[in-house]
Amino acid sequence: MATAIKDGTKVWQRRERGAQFATWAVYLVGVAIFVYCWDLISERTIWAFALDAPAQAADLAARMVPPDWNSIHGLWRPIWDTLNIATLGTVMAIVVALPIAYCAAQNTTPSTAFVRPLALFLIVSSRSINSLIWALMLVTIIGPGVLAGILSIGLRSIGFCAKLLYEAIEEIDESQVEAVRATGASGAQVTAYGIVPQVLPAFAGISVFRWDINIRESTVLGLVGAGGIGLPLNSAITTLAWTQVSLILLVIIATVVVSEWVSAKVRHAII
Repeated sequence: MATAIKDGTKVWQRRERGAQFATWAVYLVGVAIFVYCWDLISERTIWAFALDAPAQAADLAARMVPPDWNSIHGLWRPIWDTLNIATLGTVMAIVVALPIAYCAAQNTTPSTAFVRPLALFLIVSSRSINSLIWALMLVTIIGPGVLAGILSIGLRSIGFCAKLLYEAIEEIDESQVEAVRATGASGAQVTAYGIVPQVLPAFAGISVFRWDINIRESTVLGLVGAGGIGLPLNSAITTLAWTQVSLILLVIIATVVVSEWVSAKVRHAII
């Protein structure tokens, strides 16, 4: 390996025998894991189907052209439901994430021994479960529909929003907080005038960014019965109506592009 000396030149030296053996052992373990995983994949893969995939994909693409523009009038309500799922789910997540983030931040938590670990556990739990899994469980509990979609988006987003918010709270300038506290302000006043103004830009940016993500996630919740544009998409795929599938995919892409543009404009205006 190369070691630099004072004049800037490098002198190549042979690795020590222990370091050399350790390096080769890591390489050997990596190759063994790769071979084992490849063997599992090969055993469970029908390679005749895999080799025929390009032809099948081309045939499917041909079936999807041209899109069935006559059916677009039936998509306005599902798109509206998708926007409502993303928006209301984001609002729900923000409302719940605020106190969780406050309790998770080291400089604001009421108790580092009990409250903070509980808040961090809630954050990790929310972020660990995908919105589709939330939707599957909620559809089973409360039935299919938009409400299940809103709750699944909200439960998935709580951890994301709370994590970024508590990190923003921990990065505030403590001198401003101490200045407010020195005036004899109460705890609520310290929070309102010393903490909130510093994290407000981050809070606004996180909210808009998560709403943008939720627009994309809510487009597929209908595949499991949680409402939105995914419902007609699932119906079109089930009935092999590929021209309708292509139209729905175009509508989804257009919706996501518009949400990206709106999100970028709002974030730019805020930050």
